[in-house]
Amino acid sequence: MNKILRILGKEYGNVNQAALLLGIFAFLSQILALFRDRFMAHFIGPSPTLDAYYAAFRVPDLIFISIASLASITVLIPFLVEKMDDGKVTPKAQKFLNEVFTIFFLTMILVSFVVFLLLPILIPFIAPGFTPVMQGKLIVLSRIMLLSPILMGLSNLFGTVTQLFRKFFIYSLSPILYNIGIIIGVVFIYPIFGVYGLAIGVALGALMHFTVQILASYSCGFVPKFSISVNFKEIKKVAMISLPRTLGLSFNNIALISIIAFASFLKSGSISIYNFADNLQSVPLNIIGISYAVAAFPTLTKSISLGKMDDFRKHLKSAARAITFWSIPVIFLFIVVRAQIVRVILGSGSFSWDNTRLVAACLAIFSVSILAQGITTLLSRAYYANGDTKRPLIVNFSCSILIVILSYIFIHFFETMPMLRYFIESMLKVNDIPGTEVLMLPLAYSAGTILNAVLHWYFVRKDFMHGESFITTTFFQSLGASFFLGLVAYLSLNILAPFFGTTTFLGVFLQGFLSGLLGIAAAILILHLLKNQELKDVLKTLKTKFWDVKVIAPSQEEL
Repeated sequence: MNKILRILGKEYGNVNQAALLLGIFAFLSQILALFRDRFMAHFIGPSPTLDAYYAAFRVPDLIFISIASLASITVLIPFLVEKMDDGKVTPKAQKFLNEVFTIFFLTMILVSFVVFLLLPILIPFIAPGFTPVMQGKLIVLSRIMLLSPILMGLSNLFGTVTQLFRKFFIYSLSPILYNIGIIIGVVFIYPIFGVYGLAIGVALGALMHFTVQILASYSCGFVPKFSISVNFKEIKKVAMISLPRTLGLSFNNIALISIIAFASFLKSGSISIYNFADNLQSVPLNIIGISYAVAAFPTLTKSISLGKMDDFRKHLKSAARAITFWSIPVIFLFIVVRAQIVRVILGSGSFSWDNTRLVAACLAIFSVSILAQGITTLLSRAYYANGDTKRPLIVNFSCSILIVILSYIFIHFFETMPMLRYFIESMLKVNDIPGTEVLMLPLAYSAGTILNAVLHWYFVRKDFMHGESFITTTFFQSLGASFFLGLVAYLSLNILAPFFGTTTFLGVFLQGFLSGLLGIAAAILILHLLKNQELKDVLKTLKTKFWDVKVIAPSQEEL
């Protein structure tokens, strides 16, 4: 087993290479996530049952974010680096991790038990629009899913070790196994236990997520043990540093809870529609934005710890430009071929054509904020690497409050202003189907997220870049190329429609795939003519055998 783990846990020292590796595994994980959603759409479809399933995530997710982030990767890595000797595990580092493990595990168990008892009181606030019967199902689902934050929280804790040793390969396996667990729940357990089988699948996926991380941690030399003697002063220091970031993440989750609460009053299936669209837009976010942010963080932290601010700025600019370079074309592509994407991935069984059009409209609105979400993920980590968690807290709090307020305002205006409703429905081609009020929820989320990214960009430029504009050139080059991508893809859709039709899976797939391919080719041509540096870097990286890179350990002086 150790030999296998050593092979899977190969180290990667270059940010671009690590990001590419993480992106590949994120792609595989997202492919499984798409299969997961397709099975749900096929067997269940947007319905009160699926609404209850998605709503059941909200309380466990809040526990995970509120507690697990207190012992997160972004906070623990600097503490562990200080206690290691030349990149090797020391008794001091092992003791510290054992103390964190002990306090974290006991806290998660206690909080989950208390929430288990309080769920009948909490659920009416989560889904106030549900009937009493559906709220009862939601309570049971949430109780089963309470296993998830415990297991995922521990997995996140041990994931600190795998990231610290840059074993990104094995770190990336956990999300894949998590989705496999949920798929098992949908395909095999749901037919036996009904909607509760979906919750069991989530718990199974969390267990698989945890198992691979603890094995990886063991292979790195960190063996978790309960510690009787705990240095509460140091644990308190970790918690206090983590607290602003934890509050920021919690505010984001509370905003999502508010969105679910608003959706519970809308047409049945609205929560499902919202989540299907959110899951689809998260595919490029996970592959691009989060992959680069995760890969860059250890390097940013090291640069800060060594006082090499020039290296810090260099790596931050490189990652930000890469996220911008990839995200903008995805935005245009998703907006233009949104119906084909949704129909190919979700369109079967209980998922109707009206469901397709509504999810596609939500996806178009979500897609506008893909770049903003990715950039925010990276830039917030720049502050975490510097030990500053207050700035992201203030920005996240403000934008989370804005999302909640905008959700209420947008729904109110949409329902009371017929001209606004007609304009939005016509623009997104959904003016002849019911339930379009749900479109206001991704609109509010995207508006708040874009403001979040703009504020992060402004403060990072001010605090770290000395006023230097670090993504402007890439932004406008990518935007120009993406315009042609969208134009070519749109024209291609109209030209190819008579040849392939829209009534079969193969026809819809080929229409969307070929149109997207032609659009991407046009974008690459424009970027080549503009002599875009990111395109050159991508081609160079693809030519490099990143799996054979020789990693040079930092010197004792650097550590």
